[in-house]
Amino acid sequence: MGRALFETLALFLAPFVAFALYLALRLRYPLAIEHWTRGRVSWLTLAGVVAALVGLIGLELVAPREHGTYVPAHVENGVLIPGRFQ
Repeated sequence: MGRALFETLALFLAPFVAFALYLALRLRYPLAIEHWTRGRVSWLTLAGVVAALVGLIGLELVAPREHGTYVPAHVENGVLIPGRFQ
């Protein structure tokens, strides 16, 4: 669960990082407020949301699926048996 949240957050922040790198490569100070107008931030937010949604959908499509019945973790004869699919 944590990995999916981290990947989604990284995909959302990617357009902002790319824009900051673009500003740095153009030898402009990326933290100056005049570069981060409301319009640019809106477009970057929209691009981040789209990237995060595409990433979530892609993760859902390629995630491995286990078939069968899940047997939860349990104790047999004092030994912990991990959960598994049968």
